[in-house]
Amino acid sequence: MSLLRTKSIERSLADADEPEYQLKRTLSALDLVVFGVGVVIGAGIFTLTGRAAHDVAGPSIVVSFVVAAVCCTLAALCYAEFASTVPVSGSAYTFSYASLGEIFAWIIGWDLVLEMFLGASVVAQGWSAYLGVLLENFGVTIPSAIAYGGVIDLPAVVLVLLLGVLITLGIKESMRVNLVLVALKLFIVLFVIMAGIQFINPANYSPFVPPAAATEHTTGLTQPLLQALLGIEPSAFGVGGIFAGAALVFFAYIGFDVVATTAEETRNPQRDLPIGIIGSLIICTVLYCAVSVVVTGMVSYDKLDPAAALANAFAQHGQDWMATVISAGAVAGLTTVVLTLMIGASRVIFAMSRDHLLPPRLAKVHPTFRTPWVITAVVTGVVAVVAGLTPVGVLEEMVNIGTLSAFLLVSIGVIVLRRTRPDLPRAFRVPWVPVLPILSAVICTYLMINLSVETWLRFLVWLVIGFAIYFAYSRRHSRVAAEVG
Repeated sequence: MSLLRTKSIERSLADADEPEYQLKRTLSALDLVVFGVGVVIGAGIFTLTGRAAHDVAGPSIVVSFVVAAVCCTLAALCYAEFASTVPVSGSAYTFSYASLGEIFAWIIGWDLVLEMFLGASVVAQGWSAYLGVLLENFGVTIPSAIAYGGVIDLPAVVLVLLLGVLITLGIKESMRVNLVLVALKLFIVLFVIMAGIQFINPANYSPFVPPAAATEHTTGLTQPLLQALLGIEPSAFGVGGIFAGAALVFFAYIGFDVVATTAEETRNPQRDLPIGIIGSLIICTVLYCAVSVVVTGMVSYDKLDPAAALANAFAQHGQDWMATVISAGAVAGLTTVVLTLMIGASRVIFAMSRDHLLPPRLAKVHPTFRTPWVITAVVTGVVAVVAGLTPVGVLEEMVNIGTLSAFLLVSIGVIVLRRTRPDLPRAFRVPWVPVLPILSAVICTYLMINLSVETWLRFLVWLVIGFAIYFAYSRRHSRVAAEVG
């Protein structure tokens, strides 16, 4: 039963006040909304919308975004209740420790490390690719050996190192840079939307829901796990295409959960964390839907370029200069995504180290900046190496499965904590418990089994490594275990 030992809410709050581990509380609700928008709105808004419309949903992709937003909102409500009840660093890791027990906390912490490390590395490479396009528009070419896809992706490495220094200097300083970049990104996204409206042809919206059609049958390790288990033939378009599109664009929303990792650095976490989580999700949904309407109205869905739909849509209307604007928006947008994922990774590892599930020396806080500088250095080094030297490519789905597993356990955790600690003051409460958390858990499970078999196999390997570390080190050194005696 020791594997299911929980860490009380009171113990978690007390740990956050220990001088050795205390972080500086400087963030407001606005900072958190900007933080959430910064990590969610990335290159996906310029590419994913068109690819999903072209491949599975047609103009009804806007409905897919709404469906995906509803799914994310259910998970966001669960996060908001936990974050306002347990305002401590670590996000889903801390929540699981308080409700489900240590072994589940370790699993989810290990999964979050995977999500954020790999996510930051992948996005840093994407940033390098867009930077190369932007510079080429100005007549500057980066040597192929040190550019995106080269022997070493030097721009990606430099970006990660600079952001690592910024994060070490302070969370407020990081947020100021984030605010400027998010403002620039939102300005460009809104500009693209307004510029695209004039090229909309209403005929491109017909049929709004294209008739269902069979797709090429995927086999082997690349097929979805659900298909492998049940032998379901995949199809696109039609009503089923709307939900297939929702499963695809769901991942455009990934990142709002990172807001919860900043709980200990928020001035009024009980009020501000729910605002930051839900507010950023609402803003991102509106922007995604607006871009979907514009891009499918500018070009017929079957003629969209899946690789760069928005830029290509303007090119088809003779507006090549917009490619430069879109590249600039992507460079700004992806900078904020890498920044927030690196902050999130450092805060999750900070929480795990403070609980002695990882070496406690990692959680050392800088005496001047009040940031976990040792962990930040480790995160920066790992992300820089992976981004600079590894062709990530097929590993991107690993980010998705790590995130969905976190969503799943948080949804279950809300129900458990309501039953085990009904006395806790909750600044924000999920309505209709247990119905909404159960619905959230079911949807997350459904999306997880729609990921490929090879993704599940890699995920299982990652979990085996995590269990090996837990039973070899973490279980014996756990701070909670030591206190229990």
